[in-house]
Amino acid sequence: MTDFFSGAALDNLTQHLLPGLWPFLVALFACVIAVPGAVYLSRRFGVVAQPGGRHAHKLPTPELGGLALWAGFALATLIFLPKDLTSLGVIVVSGLAMGLLIIDDKRGMLPIVKLAVQIGLAVLAVLAFGAQIKFFSLPGGHVIQLGLLVVPVSVFWLVGMQNTVNFLDGADGLAAGVVAIVALILMLAAGQLRQIEIVQLSGALAGCCAGFLLFNFPPARIFMGDSGAHFLGMAVGMISILGIAKVAVAFALAAPVLALALPIADTGWAILRRRLRGQSVSVGDRLHLHHRLQSFGLDARQTCFVFYAATALLGGLGLTLFGHGRILAVVLVASAVLASTVVADILQHGGWRLPAPWLARLLGDAGSR
Repeated sequence: MTDFFSGAALDNLTQHLLPGLWPFLVALFACVIAVPGAVYLSRRFGVVAQPGGRHAHKLPTPELGGLALWAGFALATLIFLPKDLTSLGVIVVSGLAMGLLIIDDKRGMLPIVKLAVQIGLAVLAVLAFGAQIKFFSLPGGHVIQLGLLVVPVSVFWLVGMQNTVNFLDGADGLAAGVVAIVALILMLAAGQLRQIEIVQLSGALAGCCAGFLLFNFPPARIFMGDSGAHFLGMAVGMISILGIAKVAVAFALAAPVLALALPIADTGWAILRRRLRGQSVSVGDRLHLHHRLQSFGLDARQTCFVFYAATALLGGLGLTLFGHGRILAVVLVASAVLASTVVADILQHGGWRLPAPWLARLLGDAGSR
């Protein structure tokens, strides 16, 4: 660990990642400022999640958090990034995803219409703004050109990211926290490849998620809704392709794929589970992994910590491909802290006590000094 904090290592880290700090801070504060406005608009236009059904919350909750998320991200991007096709494409397409899916939050969309919107947004990103996966790099320097498969593979990736984050958004603070961690992982990967524009985009995405978590962490005072989930999914999908993918797609996509391995697997199983039952894949249920963890006895806060730890750990493994092997040790420590927090919460809320009279004598009676 000593070489991780050496002067050379810190200088390298600062040089590559500092450009992402300012977009992170601006997006964070802009999102915090935008949330009260989103709450007002949610109530003014009736975009409010009512209790009951699949919803576990007990009070009507504003659902236009996606608007605040996108506002923070867009402002930071416009301030710090050059007005080129890359940055404008992410702002425009993710903004359209947010805006169009407000209709779903307000009135509900037919599943086929919602899928058509997802595909349309992905096609726009691929054809108009160049978010394309053109080749795969394999170990040994082998490159596989996708040729005619460029568009379908890229569209599939972007549609998959939208649905993955949307399915993940089933507990307070879960999707925003996981995406924030994934964005930081993308920032580290891009920094190693000296892709400054991607560092800044990732920093802005992580910042708006962090700002939103101040209001969305359990118990949530505002939800991101389908509009926010699709914004985050599209932003993650495009950022993970743009810039980094021009270097080595196989390795560039390894970091976000590994970081999102848990929700990706959960999304895949949900689709398979519903098809085996003869149901539409858009039919909601409470059988996702985060629901099962809560049924097991974890509360929303503990469930978030489990997902955060898994995302950080798997993302840390992905970063080893970019020469960030030492970060894995830091991630292991952070994951252990989160895991111990969950265990401590369970022990405390369950009223469990360790049979250690000597420890009780050492600590003294409750309330004593």
